[in-house]
Amino acid sequence: MSVRELVVLGTASQVPTRHRNHNGYLLRWDGEGILFDPGEGTQRQMLRAGVAAHDLNRICVTHFHGDHSLGLAGVIQRINLDRVPHEVTAHYPLSGRRFFDRLRYATAYRETVVLTEAPVATDGVLAVTSAYTLDAHRLSHPVESYGYRLTEPDGRRMLPERLAAHGIKGPDVGRIQREGSLNGVPLDDVSEIRRGQRFAFVMDTRLCDGVHALAEGCDLLVIESTFLDEDEALATDHGHLTAGQAARAARDAGVRHLVLTHFSQRYSDPGEFERQARAAGYDGELTVAHDLLRVPVPKRR
Repeated sequence: MSVRELVVLGTASQVPTRHRNHNGYLLRWDGEGILFDPGEGTQRQMLRAGVAAHDLNRICVTHFHGDHSLGLAGVIQRINLDRVPHEVTAHYPLSGRRFFDRLRYATAYRETVVLTEAPVATDGVLAVTSAYTLDAHRLSHPVESYGYRLTEPDGRRMLPERLAAHGIKGPDVGRIQREGSLNGVPLDDVSEIRRGQRFAFVMDTRLCDGVHALAEGCDLLVIESTFLDEDEALATDHGHLTAGQAARAARDAGVRHLVLTHFSQRYSDPGEFERQARAAGYDGELTVAHDLLRVPVPKRR
């Protein structure tokens, strides 16, 4: 059975706390695992969450601040220690290649796995598979940063009542799907487009075009909300979002499930992030993330 869920490994921003590890997020998408922004301590959080190195197929780094990337050294070495049998691809901003190289070879170890580097230099498509298209959009932060978006191809939903009206049943259902028509009945008459699911990951950024492009029409949006609204000037100065800004972006983009994360250690009440997001007008499903949380991708409409 296919699984599509987000496993939250860490939710702290620059400084971890007793209750929040540095960033780390694993997206399970059917048989693949995409690890986003492995901060310090990610390898141990993977163990606590029941995530194995063998579960990883891609690593996506938004930018090279330590809370989003210092865990790379341990994760890459664990992938090699466990002799993961498949290729693992790493995406990261091209301008940070020197940081990726330093983390990849931070200490001595035996390389046993094919780790393919596919850095991001501009907005656009990074990978196309049968299950999804992965693309990136530039964000607005003091260092170069990219958000990532995963889009499932649209499919077809067969409509039983229309099939029955045309007397199409049994093996003929498969035939009309394969051939596009049957006995003069076009496929469009007995089916409709099933919109593919969409996921986006938006970390350290001010509001910008990239935020809106990534969030548009998402079923599940993971987005930073480092600050509360009363500290909006501080957020803008440091290249971050507030809870209200993140929620308004999600509202305007038609996001179905919003996950807020990457919280400053200055705040002690997680509930205030939800209150401000609701006050900003977001009325979809809302999660204020905590470490080791699992969030399912919403079912198709």
